[in-house]
Amino acid sequence: MPEKRPPATRQDHETFCTTEGWTERKRATGKHGTHHVNYELPLPDGRILYTRISHPVDRTDYGPSIWSHILRDQLEVSADEFWDCVSNQVLPDRGLAQPVAEAIPMGVIRTLTQEAHIPEVEVRAMTKAEAIARLTHFYTTGE
Repeated sequence: MPEKRPPATRQDHETFCTTEGWTERKRATGKHGTHHVNYELPLPDGRILYTRISHPVDRTDYGPSIWSHILRDQLEVSADEFWDCVSNQVLPDRGLAQPVAEAIPMGVIRTLTQEAHIPEVEVRAMTKAEAIARLTHFYTTGE
């Protein structure tokens, strides 16, 4: 059974963000905020997580409901992952970046499908290099 933990403090939240390598976001004016500290973390899958550490006048800690929301929706970690990062500097597993194949330029796709009359499904199955070679062949031979 997982260990029951109290909601984290704002300092714990800040420690988590700095340990995992979140970047502090500045306001539109380029200055840091005075009421909140905003952080962002780019993920390997291309999404960006955002979190805000509020600094209310009375400096009260987070309640259980808001803390649950922060863990689930902003930090996207379990309580155990959070505390392991804060206490032991163990970073959450965010997965690995997936290599992205080089995209075929839209102009190449358009020319091959509309002018060379190659089915789009066939063009999209090509690598970028294959599509460009096919386009070169089309321009030089007309086929």
